[in-house]
Amino acid sequence: MTPDELEAALRKVGAERYHNLHPFHHLLHGGKLNKGQVQAWALNRYCYQSAIPRKDASLIARCEDRELRREWLHRITDHDGQEGDFGGIERWLVLTDGLGLDRDYVMSRRGALPATRFAVEAYVHFVREKSLLEAVASSLTELFAPKLHEERISGMLEHYDFIDEKVIAYFRRRLDQAPRDADFALDYVRRNARTPEQQEAAIGALTFKTEVLWTQLDNLYFAYVDPGMIPPGAFRPT
Repeated sequence: MTPDELEAALRKVGAERYHNLHPFHHLLHGGKLNKGQVQAWALNRYCYQSAIPRKDASLIARCEDRELRREWLHRITDHDGQEGDFGGIERWLVLTDGLGLDRDYVMSRRGALPATRFAVEAYVHFVREKSLLEAVASSLTELFAPKLHEERISGMLEHYDFIDEKVIAYFRRRLDQAPRDADFALDYVRRNARTPEQQEAAIGALTFKTEVLWTQLDNLYFAYVDPGMIPPGAFRPT
């Protein structure tokens, strides 16, 4: 494939598989969930948010390309924070605080669904163990994130009286950060996926990442919506 054809194939993965299509997101953004179900989503999603710096650090640790390391480093500080910026993980905890969840409980991840933890760790291991090209390509779900964040901001502000601008600050910030990150990663994949095998691997990596995200919502739906099978030890809304 030419670089343009490869990009089109990657965007097709997003159009068909990104988790904005999941029924749980339709319920969340449409105001169809109760507060306990929104709490369950935010608590479980924290597992993913808190793992992002770990997976990015594992990519940097085995990267020989100084320019790639320098570019990728800000992804860690975007989430962990630095002087003058609390970071995305802290902004996510502001969200769970606003939803009435105990911060220590959220950070412990004790109440997260087992399947959430397994899916998140599968992603961390993927980035650590696969080729650098596949690790970068797996981040390309960020190509599709801004639209989802816009839907989430407008939908949650409109439908839930327990959501305000302070609570959704994480998503406002990602409207700027995600496109920047996605543009760099897409350019890297376009330049470095030259052979059919490399291109197939890049598409497969993005597909895998969409499955990681989709799986998390599957299990939220089955546990907290229908049929409501919450596993032992997992968060139970009151």
